[in-house]
Amino acid sequence: MERLENRMKRRLRVCVATCNRADYSKLAPIMFGLKAQPELFELEVVVLGSHLIDDYGNTFRMIEQDEFDIGSKLHTIVRGEDEAAMVESVGLALVKLPDVLQRLAPDVLVVHGDRFDALALATAAALMNIRILHLEGGEVSGTIDDSIRHAISKLAHYHAVCTRSAESHLIAMCEDHSRILLAGCPSYDKLLSAHQRDDYTDIIKTWLGDDVKEQDYIVALQHPVTTDIKNSIKIYELMLDALISFKKRTLILFPNIDAGSKEMVRVMRKKGIEQHPNFRAVKHVPFDQFFQLVAHAGCMVGNSSCGVREAGAFGTPVINLGTRQTGRETGENVLHVRDADTQNKIYHALELQFGKRYPCSKIYGDGNAVPRILKFLQSIDLSEPLQKKFCFPAVRENISQDIDHILETQSALAVDLGGTNLRVAIISMKGKVMRKYTQPNPKTYEERIELILTMCKQAIADAVHLNCRILGVGIGGGIIQHGELIHGSTFCAAELGHIMVSLEGPECSCGSHGCIEAFSSGLALQREAKRLHDEDLLLLDGMSVNNKEQVNAVHLINAARLGNRKAEGVLHTAGTALGVGIVNILHTVNPSLVILSGVLAQHYVTPVQQVISQRALSSTRDIKVVTSDLEEPALLGAASMVLDYATRRTY
Repeated sequence: MERLENRMKRRLRVCVATCNRADYSKLAPIMFGLKAQPELFELEVVVLGSHLIDDYGNTFRMIEQDEFDIGSKLHTIVRGEDEAAMVESVGLALVKLPDVLQRLAPDVLVVHGDRFDALALATAAALMNIRILHLEGGEVSGTIDDSIRHAISKLAHYHAVCTRSAESHLIAMCEDHSRILLAGCPSYDKLLSAHQRDDYTDIIKTWLGDDVKEQDYIVALQHPVTTDIKNSIKIYELMLDALISFKKRTLILFPNIDAGSKEMVRVMRKKGIEQHPNFRAVKHVPFDQFFQLVAHAGCMVGNSSCGVREAGAFGTPVINLGTRQTGRETGENVLHVRDADTQNKIYHALELQFGKRYPCSKIYGDGNAVPRILKFLQSIDLSEPLQKKFCFPAVRENISQDIDHILETQSALAVDLGGTNLRVAIISMKGKVMRKYTQPNPKTYEERIELILTMCKQAIADAVHLNCRILGVGIGGGIIQHGELIHGSTFCAAELGHIMVSLEGPECSCGSHGCIEAFSSGLALQREAKRLHDEDLLLLDGMSVNNKEQVNAVHLINAARLGNRKAEGVLHTAGTALGVGIVNILHTVNPSLVILSGVLAQHYVTPVQQVISQRALSSTRDIKVVTSDLEEPALLGAASMVLDYATRRTY
């Protein structure tokens, strides 16, 4: 309560740092929100980067026109527009920022996006123990911007993201979920409410001419890709050629200040774009007017994030060129031309997209981001430790390095879908059955799946108390080749129990007739035992069945052992059917050994060996049939697939 009272007594000092025209479009709505609540927030504004360069429109003036007091203007751009100049600009910003941040002493620094200027801001603030709120982290675009964006996220203490996927990415990056706000994009707060302004036709005429109509012009904005400058300049040239050939009025904005931008401007001027009657080349458009121009354009072309983000809110057709934005979430309005290697390809995309309208998309926001962000800022407890914590996956503390301990705790869940029972077991790396669960097999598919899930959940819960780390779940039954499980086209390979060995055999649980399972399974023998018992042909002298006891395969086996010819005939038929099925398997996969397992295995060895010697091809006739001495071989086999795969090392 005391901390809350202290928090209420003073305003939260928030510093918003803006580096360029693009990030200001996202930061301005937040700045207006902070300014509108002076009783809660004290706003400080720092301007740096391309805002202060004439070639890029001196865009700091629009911040002043919005009546924000700029606390500091930092000239941080080293001219050159190449990779070295970008690095030097980061260094220059790091030299100048400490004095400003020390003087302003903000409680929180708000940083946007993935620009190299923003990386300098986050680095300086983190080293000066200033809390950082990062906007639009967790997104994926496809260039060096990803690395910078994720680096800023790791430095930031709080995150306001635009999409559910971005939130998931940050959680996967071990960021604290409680410090991630799914807010939406702040620019959507303004554009969703303002894109139907009554004066949009006047805006179109101002920037493109009196004769230009709605949806009959193009907005073009292409930036360099710093990891592939040469190719991005080539794409830019091809885009200009396609736009010239397309003969539609086009508003083209100068590229940003990244390495390669100067060469792009040279290409534009070499082609005479600034003097071309169909083009209007500009360094900057106020973003409220720019959104109007995008909203009512016939098409937007280039690689700006605005194309894959804000344009979707209007349903404006977009052609995204190259790889700069291919990783972002988009609406159906975006047509990607990733390999934009010819003018004709871009021209054809223009033919497909120009003049179309798409459903409006709200992937990046619903218009309520700013209230959420302001509430999030209010919730920050400045008395909490500044050192951020990463939420790494749980690792057992003080785990022994003894190899026996490691092998013992690595385990798998094995599932055996028997005809009579469903069985689940926790199997250790050493092959020890740590715990086993058995339930009668339900009749319907839905009941079986539900029971399997219930049994697995119980086993996983028990594994914690048994000090077992479950590496995966394995289901018995399958064909292994070269150490890999054969799945089949519909993941139903190796239904060995349903190999047909007779055209007129008994009905199987699968609905067919004559399957191995219908002859040789425990259920099949139970069915035959019950038939003989009902006909008074099962029990011999000395045998009895309790009234409460269900007749099963054990009674059939005991009767055969005592000389019951009928019971012997059933077992012989079952063994023969299994043998015929195994012969088919031998001819298909040609194994080196046949191992039978289960309670019936010892009764089937002799008839199976006889069938193989009589019916198999000479190449497989001498194969040996043995029984397994392992405890629960089906469960162990299923577990071995998980344990082998999960601990396999590939070099």
